Amino acid sequence: MSVLAFVIGVVLLVVGLAVSIALHELGHLVPAKKFGVRVGQYMIGFGPTIWSRRIGSTEYGFKAIPLGGYISMAGMYPPSPKDTARAVPGRQRAGRAGGGFFATMVQDARAANDETLLTDEDEHVFYKLPVFKRVVIMLGGPVMNLLFAIVLFAILLSGIGVQTATTTVSSVSECIIPADAGRTECGADDPVAPAAAAGMQPGDVVVAVNGRPVETFAEVFEVIQNSPAQQISLVVERDGSPRTLTMTPIAVPRAVTDDAGRVVTDANGAPVTEQVGIVGMRQEVEYLRQPIWAGPAAAIENVGAVSGIIWQLPVKVYETGVSLFTGGERDPNGPLSVVGAGRLSGEVAASDAPILNRVAGFLGLLASLNVALFVFNLVPLLPLDGGHIVVALWDGIKRTWAKVFRRPPPKPVDATKLVPVTFVVVIALIGMGAILILADIFNPLTIL
Repeated sequence: MSVLAFVIGVVLLVVGLAVSIALHELGHLVPAKKFGVRVGQYMIGFGPTIWSRRIGSTEYGFKAIPLGGYISMAGMYPPSPKDTARAVPGRQRAGRAGGGFFATMVQDARAANDETLLTDEDEHVFYKLPVFKRVVIMLGGPVMNLLFAIVLFAILLSGIGVQTATTTVSSVSECIIPADAGRTECGADDPVAPAAAAGMQPGDVVVAVNGRPVETFAEVFEVIQNSPAQQISLVVERDGSPRTLTMTPIAVPRAVTDDAGRVVTDANGAPVTEQVGIVGMRQEVEYLRQPIWAGPAAAIENVGAVSGIIWQLPVKVYETGVSLFTGGERDPNGPLSVVGAGRLSGEVAASDAPILNRVAGFLGLLASLNVALFVFNLVPLLPLDGGHIVVALWDGIKRTWAKVFRRPPPKPVDATKLVPVTFVVVIALIGMGAILILADIFNPLTIL
């Protein structure tokens, strides 16, 4: 594996992730400004600021750790109640003494929010917007990730295409070498490949197997595999003329795998095998471009798959943790950290595959990451976007209820009261992230 190519793959993923984060925050920024909300900062990354520039009332910049981002909107929450003496520049904050750890956290959150307000009558704030505008702002980030994923899938499927095995033969082996032989040259005891013995040649196009017309190599391959030590006939087209070739696939053992691609083992832990047929020929592979709607369809399909993982995330992370400490095989469809995604990107870049294959692999990985960002941010828990959407909807329900029953308008929902719950969620996310990072370092998934 080329170390330089591996590093380039990792760097490309970091850049792609930074672009994804930038688009996510842009999805929040544009509607926020459109609806008149004052935005103090638009930042990509966390930690120390490495570059920034103020344009109008907003500071745009990059921070040292490109693993996230944020925009700072004025008045995400209502001002502190009067009895807590909302912080004013130059005055001491009240209400921070006593009440315990979580009460202090609530007061700190209120104080930080108060500092974004100019006055109690400030109209350029988030919490005073109609419910649908608040929902639009918070949905904007995840939707941008979904749109980016659709674009990437469209480039991948409609621009590059899907690798498809054709019925054209690309090469014919001279012999069948055992899989565990550890060599590529034919030996004196190796049997002649059935395809070569039957007179198969590169460039032949298989048009029928056992008298049945075929359109894909998968159909040819299925008959060959299912016919170990049984004679079959292939009709091939060579130089415009049909020829009938007969051959008997050689039976070889193959490990049985389950629906998740994992090797099935018996009671003693030994792999379960089955006999399949091979004839010693390879097919040509071409990129077939898909219709333009294939990109959106692939994105929606990925949303469903990722949603299944996200809603089972604690269980999936637990299983990953078990495999980490026991050395067991990880679920190939399980969750990854950014470290694991970077490793896969590096392996794709450093593989021996043609450059177009590597580009396709990178685009698919980045598109899947954006789908994950879309689904994950819609989880209805603070501090995620889905949590803010739930708060806005609850505020709308309260206002509608009061209007229907002709009651006075209720006070805006004060989400700072949920800071203790947010704290628990953050700690849980940090813990799960740490397990995934350790697993991706010491028991990683790999494409090799």
